[in-house]
Amino acid sequence: MDVRRHGIWLAGAVFALTMLQLAVATAVPDLPQFAGKGFAARLFAYPVMMLVVPGLWWLLAGRRGAGRVGERLRRAPWIAFAWIMLPFLVDVTGNTLDLYDSIGWWDDANHLVNWFFLSLGAGLLLRGGASGRPWELLVMIGGLGAVMAIGWEIGEYFAFIRGGTELDTAYQDTLGDLTLGTLGAVAAGAVVARGAVRRPRQAQ
Repeated sequence: MDVRRHGIWLAGAVFALTMLQLAVATAVPDLPQFAGKGFAARLFAYPVMMLVVPGLWWLLAGRRGAGRVGERLRRAPWIAFAWIMLPFLVDVTGNTLDLYDSIGWWDDANHLVNWFFLSLGAGLLLRGGASGRPWELLVMIGGLGAVMAIGWEIGEYFAFIRGGTELDTAYQDTLGDLTLGTLGAVAAGAVVARGAVRRPRQAQ
């Protein structure tokens, strides 16, 4: 399969599967894996966060070039969008399958891997318009990932930690999540930066 050509379908599938599970979790909130996890808030917040980057690209970058709507859709960086959307699907699927409560290390692995996915998508977008050195790209991606990790932890606090059952361990858990998220972002930055080095060499 031509991944680039079918990127729009990959992104669409990730979005649809996430929304389907969010709808089920909101409709049946009494299931133990969904209880106290703030799924009503997620039903609103997740689609907004998944679509904000494609929406901004469409408004800022996508409309610069001439062409019909179909042509702009084809040239959109759907693979990057799919990477950015993927962590939301992984998070919701982990709750649906009760992995957060049944596997002790699942939450930590999610913060590391999901921030790698998220930052990889952001890094691919940055690489497309960046003209700096690879190490500058790595720093940008790592820093952006750290900022997003902080924003995520703030959102978690207001969504279900404040006044919930996890308040006593929230400080230690938050520090660990921030560390793992930042490590995942730096790893993604290293991958994108390495790709930025190899592309000019291949072009020579």
